Amino acid sequence: MTAASIDPRTPILVGCGQITDTTGAPSSARSNVAFCAEAARLALADAMPSIGSEALGRKVDAVAVLEFFPDVSPRFASPFGRCTNPPKGVANRLGATPRQALYTHSGGNMPQYLVNRFAEEIANGETELALVCGAELLRSNQNARKAGLKIDWNEDPGGEPTRIGDRRFGFSEEENRHELRAAIHFYPLIENAIRGGLGRDVDSHLAAMGRLFARLAAVAKDNPLATRREGYGAERLSTITPDNRWICFPYPRLMNSNAMIDQSSAVLVTSVGKAREWGIPQDRWVFLHGCADGTDTWVVSERDRLDSSPAIRGCARIALDMAGKTVADMAAFDLYSCFPSAVEVAMKEIGIAEDDPRPISVTGGLPFFGGPGNNYVTHSIAEMMNVVRRKPGSFGMVTANGNYLTKHSAGIYSTAPTNGPWRREDPKKHQAALDAGPKRRVETAPSGSGTVETYCVAYGKDAPEKGWIIGRLDPTGDRFVALADPREPGLLDDMLTREQLGRKVTVAAQDGHNVFRPL
Repeated sequence: MTAASIDPRTPILVGCGQITDTTGAPSSARSNVAFCAEAARLALADAMPSIGSEALGRKVDAVAVLEFFPDVSPRFASPFGRCTNPPKGVANRLGATPRQALYTHSGGNMPQYLVNRFAEEIANGETELALVCGAELLRSNQNARKAGLKIDWNEDPGGEPTRIGDRRFGFSEEENRHELRAAIHFYPLIENAIRGGLGRDVDSHLAAMGRLFARLAAVAKDNPLATRREGYGAERLSTITPDNRWICFPYPRLMNSNAMIDQSSAVLVTSVGKAREWGIPQDRWVFLHGCADGTDTWVVSERDRLDSSPAIRGCARIALDMAGKTVADMAAFDLYSCFPSAVEVAMKEIGIAEDDPRPISVTGGLPFFGGPGNNYVTHSIAEMMNVVRRKPGSFGMVTANGNYLTKHSAGIYSTAPTNGPWRREDPKKHQAALDAGPKRRVETAPSGSGTVETYCVAYGKDAPEKGWIIGRLDPTGDRFVALADPREPGLLDDMLTREQLGRKVTVAAQDGHNVFRPL
């Protein structure tokens, strides 16, 4: 198909830029907003490698910035100040006056969600050139604190950004009451549920997780933008050592997303017609052939199954159907990889076999490439653009995940042009089907006997500190959330050395929590 025969309203990605800084010193000059603008300039230069990138920047009429971690969580709060309107701060640096200035709510799904949304707006003639960008400076933040540096990241460009996304907390009041609200606790709970579904013991499943994440580490070894390039092997990843200690059982340190990094990335989305008008070369064009969004049952403890994701399954099916492709047609994947359970569930739901030789990450994944907060998938999209450009006509799939395997997006990319007008299925149709699915009742005042459905154990620096279970009550089968009884000596050690899945327990109220003890 020639460029002249492609529908001019067809959305395309035309530029991408990525930065990883592992050595630079913190400074007032490089705030999160300034770091976003650096990546945006790279994306503009990527779209117009010969001339015109500054002029192209002034044409941006929609800027979306992924919410920075210091604005999300007190744990990552910065003492060095913040920008009151990040998208306007980025636009000002590019000389742009966008019609839309969007700042997302938290969610690792949001970069792909934004590309899907902007593609639809472009196809409808509502947007001409959209910039999606984000950045994290947690390494610089940490180093500046330790060094006692006086840096200033305060900025007030005026106005208020439009907030976009789902701002709800990812946990329920009942989960919160039991101090269960962090990704480093929910994903281990999901992991042990996966292990139970596979019928594996702890050691064999730990080895399987090591083999899976060794595949990501091997990609990171060859990626100059990755933050951990050691190329860890399966045995190294699954062996507990002082520098690979337990974080929350069953995950050692190297199976957790690595957030303490300085990384930024950006992608540009426009139409075929505008790309022609502005002289963007066709070898820069990447087409979004399929896309989808969907949200699983919001509360983890209410999900019908803890080892599955109907939303991922549906997103993959819808995106592939829109593209007119099958899983077998994909040359590469970048599956959201904050923890092994996220990858394992995605592979199962999409239909990727455990021994499939195709790449399951093009970056190296969040533990090894880097986990820049809500912005990781902007990197995956940028890198997938590079992958399909290097092999024209090939297809790649990106999946994105927010909260605790909760919010999902998918995109299918290729340099091959799409056929006919670009249209996507209304996401509300998929969401209505997901919302109609079964949910489990959670008993908030459980008492009596029950069975452990899944569990995890959180570590302090040197020893286990807290254990959780999600269980089923006898005889109703209702779910409950409970903490290990702190007055039961040796219970946390027992949870680490004995199989807990399927174990009988008693549960009762104690000091404002549900607590359990083995029978």
